[in-house]
Amino acid sequence: MDTLFSAIEILARWEVLAALVIGSVGGVIIGAIPGVGPPVAIAIALPATFAFDPIVGLTALLGIYGSSMYGGAIPAILINTPGTPVNALTTYNGYPMTQRGQAARALGLAYGASFIAGVFSVLCLILLAPVLAVVAPMFGSREIFLAALLGIVLVILAHRGQVIAAGMMAFFGIFLATVGMEPIRYTRRFTFDQGWLAQGIDLIAVVLGLFAISQALVLLIEPDKRPSAGRVAGSIWQGMREILQHKRVAGVSSATGTTMGILPGVGEFTAQFFSYTYAMKTSKTPDEFGKGSPEGLIASESANNAVPAAAMIPLLALGIPGEALTAMMLSVFYVHNVVPGPGLFQNNMDFIVALYLALLLLNIAVVAFLLVSTNAILKIIEIPTRFLGAAVLVLSFVGAYSMRNSLLDVAVAAGFGVIGFVLRRLDLPIVPIILGMVLGDIMENRLRTAMMRVDGPLDFISRPIAAGLFALIVLVIALHLRTAWQQSRGRV
Repeated sequence: MDTLFSAIEILARWEVLAALVIGSVGGVIIGAIPGVGPPVAIAIALPATFAFDPIVGLTALLGIYGSSMYGGAIPAILINTPGTPVNALTTYNGYPMTQRGQAARALGLAYGASFIAGVFSVLCLILLAPVLAVVAPMFGSREIFLAALLGIVLVILAHRGQVIAAGMMAFFGIFLATVGMEPIRYTRRFTFDQGWLAQGIDLIAVVLGLFAISQALVLLIEPDKRPSAGRVAGSIWQGMREILQHKRVAGVSSATGTTMGILPGVGEFTAQFFSYTYAMKTSKTPDEFGKGSPEGLIASESANNAVPAAAMIPLLALGIPGEALTAMMLSVFYVHNVVPGPGLFQNNMDFIVALYLALLLLNIAVVAFLLVSTNAILKIIEIPTRFLGAAVLVLSFVGAYSMRNSLLDVAVAAGFGVIGFVLRRLDLPIVPIILGMVLGDIMENRLRTAMMRVDGPLDFISRPIAAGLFALIVLVIALHLRTAWQQSRGRV
């Protein structure tokens, strides 16, 4: 009980509440603008959060992360254009409902499903916090190394049809993490006698380049567009109440999203796939899916909105981000010398509970905001894409320069912006590069520490958790190889 009161005291500070409101409202707006998305917004906002306390910076970033998918459903439903990539599945059933004159109903279903899933996942995590406080200290260096390796494997295998490309991008990220001063003997690695590489390649500059600058270049080069959507007429609240008629789908999809969010590297797309498939197979009207099915809309929106809170578990408990957005948040911890991992649950449980409560308030604030401002947000959708690209480009360069007042960071960000632009044009994955940089650094440090305490390869996996993680890695790879072999036989 003392922990809860302490968490409320942390959260009640005016700057934390202000960050929550700004992040929530900003996330909805960013999510509603096609072509931007939360990775771009978080990449731009990241340098500014370093000046604040960790709880303030993380609350703002969580606001953007957690609320952007609410906003992304608006253009997905109204103009058949997902605001964020994870809202793509929403178009399958949301837009057909709009074509039938049921736009308000579809938006209400999306908001209601997102709210239930968001609250469900946060409550699950609050209840799990005491368990995590007990389990997290059982993870030593070898267990965290294997958990990070599992994350890399899952990230690579999650890119169906692009596994080899994703693997190459992940290893490129791991390589980038090794550039600079080696942490044990302080020798230079891969600096090629360039003094500016001795400090390594800054993660934030890479993030700004790969996500924000590359997307700005895409928006500037493509033909100028100005999407438009008609005013929403009818009661959105009535659509939200309809969720009660589909409690089973909402509940199962929320649980699926929460479970998938905890697993590093899995994320919203896999959660949506399982939830949508379950909803369709158990529906009494499966023929309606893809033609305006309320159950299909609820399944997709519930699954993706349950993930953000759950994705914080591997980040906070083990210091292992599950995807690019939580990898960006990890840098906020490092800047303030707050180390995520077992010690955080032992010594700063009030901080963790405060983050969970912030996520709970976030969902309430976003729904309240959307109920009164959906039609106003439609004006933002109409921003010309080239103007948007120019604004993102300027903000990206300002963010890169503001980190250390260095033009070198701007040059690095610009260089990776070109790399990211080329990768986007070739339809190659970008996210594995960021996760490779973050997880590669974690893996190297933990492996060095663990190897000083083990006698051989078998001793490395002699502890129960380490053995379980190693077995899970082998199982995941074996299942993927089996699936690939079956598909190749099917093609033959």
